[in-house]
Amino acid sequence: MKIMVAVKRVIDYAVKIRVKSDKTGVEMNNVKMSMNPFCEIALEEALRIKEAGFATEVIAVSMGPAQCVDTLRTGLAMGADRAIHVDTSTSSSATNLTPLSVAKLLKKLVDLEKPGLLILGKQAIDDDCNQTGQMVAGLLKWPQGTFASKVILDKEKQVATVEREVDGGLETLYLDLPAVITTDLRLNQPRYATLPNIMKAKSKVIKKVTLEELGVEIKPDLEIVQVTEPPKRKAGVIVSSVDELIDKLKNEAHVI
Repeated sequence: MKIMVAVKRVIDYAVKIRVKSDKTGVEMNNVKMSMNPFCEIALEEALRIKEAGFATEVIAVSMGPAQCVDTLRTGLAMGADRAIHVDTSTSSSATNLTPLSVAKLLKKLVDLEKPGLLILGKQAIDDDCNQTGQMVAGLLKWPQGTFASKVILDKEKQVATVEREVDGGLETLYLDLPAVITTDLRLNQPRYATLPNIMKAKSKVIKKVTLEELGVEIKPDLEIVQVTEPPKRKAGVIVSSVDELIDKLKNEAHVI
């Protein structure tokens, strides 16, 4: 069984985000980029499934400009067997891929590669959409298990058991394979890529495909009007008594 894992190139989680002066987006030049943390968890889970003998190959895929190759090489260094880059630089309308566009591209790649399991991070830390996994499952008509905190595969029955955290506690789903799984933070702790594997990944061939080759036309369905920073939080004050606190909550904050 093949496992396909979608990985996204995002601004590193430790970088302070800066909005462009023209408010058209966030500053991307000279900013450290890395793999989306939820995607790292997805890739780690795929590698563990392979190491347990339930899969024969792990394929990492990413969509975007040429710089996405760096993210794919990180995936190869972690242990992925192959990598596929969907180059969107040839299309002016694909500069900002929306979840639906990514889902359509993933469906085409699934149709070509025929994996038994598609694993994604539950969301990306740049847009926090949390939509791609659900959309691609709908397009493929595959069962889905979102926000997975535990995944167990039964190779003989071809069933995946997914444990997920919900408001009321834990929910267990049984999915017939092939299926789509999106990963939560508590699923695992991603491994670090070793230096020898990083060096080996630099020489590995990454398959490149274009939108035209996949036969997918990307149309922008969202327009970014303006990007602004959230208002700065006002400094707190120290009150001297309960009566003063109640007065401020009632007359200034208007919460009581």
